[in-house]
Amino acid sequence: MAFGTRPFPSRSDLPAGSGRDGGRTGGRAGSRGDTERRAPAPPADPVDAARQICLNQLEHAPRTRAELGAVLRRKGIEDDVAEQVLSRFAEVGMIDDALFAQMWVTSRHRGKGLARRALSQELRRKGVDDDAVAEAVATLDPEVELATARALVDRRLRTTTGLTTDARVRRLAGMLARKGYPAGVAFRVVKEALAAEGVEAELAFDELSGLDDEPAG
Repeated sequence: MAFGTRPFPSRSDLPAGSGRDGGRTGGRAGSRGDTERRAPAPPADPVDAARQICLNQLEHAPRTRAELGAVLRRKGIEDDVAEQVLSRFAEVGMIDDALFAQMWVTSRHRGKGLARRALSQELRRKGVDDDAVAEAVATLDPEVELATARALVDRRLRTTTGLTTDARVRRLAGMLARKGYPAGVAFRVVKEALAAEGVEAELAFDELSGLDDEPAG
């Protein structure tokens, strides 16, 4: 993506003699008399270095501003340089946390069946601010979320055959809880699925309270 009318400096913009080989080569012959030693390269322009790090990261997948900032810190980029580069990337639309959050919600719900609570937790871990998180998860229709929960249970129901009813409820409701579905929704969906098999399921809500201790997957 072009950087508009105020691009970051490229190597061609640097003064003569500041390129990768310092604009000169050593003339001292090696032991065999047919090699030349180049002078050590000068330090890279920090803004250009930070810009290239960000571009390399974005080639693989979209990233949040916080994720890129963390990579820059690990690479030894100073905070003021990182802020300058990240602000420029945000200005031209190469970083957009709100758009990232919306795409994340759509992808992770379709691919993993995650509900709003789990999606919110993931986005916050990626450094997306609360307003952008709330706006993104609000786009997930509750009816679509409920239909996804039912589909998840239907796919797992057969694997619980042979277990006691309570064990089936705990296993299926626990799977939904780990994906971010509230205990009430999880129990309702599991109870409906078992009822379709002619099985009555009764489990106290306090018994469901510990089912969501594991991370979403």
